[in-house]
Amino acid sequence: MSPLLEVRDIHTFIGQFHILEGVSLSVPQGSITALLGRNGAGKTTTLKSILGLTPPRSGEVWFAGERINGRRSFDIASLGIGFVPEHRAIFRDLSVAENLRIAERRKGDLARKEEFIFHLFPDLKRLINLSGTALSGGQQQMLAVARALVPDNKLLLIDEPSEGLAPVIIEQMMAAIRELAAQSTVLLVEQNFIVASQLAERYVIIDEGHTVQAGAMADLVQDKETIHRYLGAA
Repeated sequence: MSPLLEVRDIHTFIGQFHILEGVSLSVPQGSITALLGRNGAGKTTTLKSILGLTPPRSGEVWFAGERINGRRSFDIASLGIGFVPEHRAIFRDLSVAENLRIAERRKGDLARKEEFIFHLFPDLKRLINLSGTALSGGQQQMLAVARALVPDNKLLLIDEPSEGLAPVIIEQMMAAIRELAAQSTVLLVEQNFIVASQLAERYVIIDEGHTVQAGAMADLVQDKETIHRYLGAA
């Protein structure tokens, strides 16, 4: 089966800085793939390059059989790619309901997805009229993920979903990601290797802007040398 997403040797600059110096990866449909690496390796820039937020200067990005690099970010997203950035990007002055409603691409998106969203995140239903500022960090992260679920996305790019969360909230978030992966495909950036290894079937490691290794997560968890060398985990 051809991958849903394929990134081929992309090079991305931010200003004069050459951040990605040859990143390649593939994400099979219906899977969770973890994008791993130390802080500053280029993981977030890779997600933004896929979406066209920091367009690559060279290389190719293919999604569902179409080459998408060079298109506007809005047009790329409209193909069915959702993005959950780090730091819980929500509208804090708006209510939970308003945050979800403005995530619609087409009228009726929320009505079709509301039951599933509240099944994954029942707290949001209870908090539906509260503003983003009244939510805890974990609730804000739930809302950020929920916003990406409102449109009919084939692929979700999720950046650091467990960052700064209490262990009990991390468990809830992991359960939700596992369940939504049954309906979508996920490319996950996650600094917590324990979380990543429990969620993902496949992995890609980047280091200093290069792809250095990829494969089955079951193999990586046995490779302590690679984990220590590229991730700094024990």
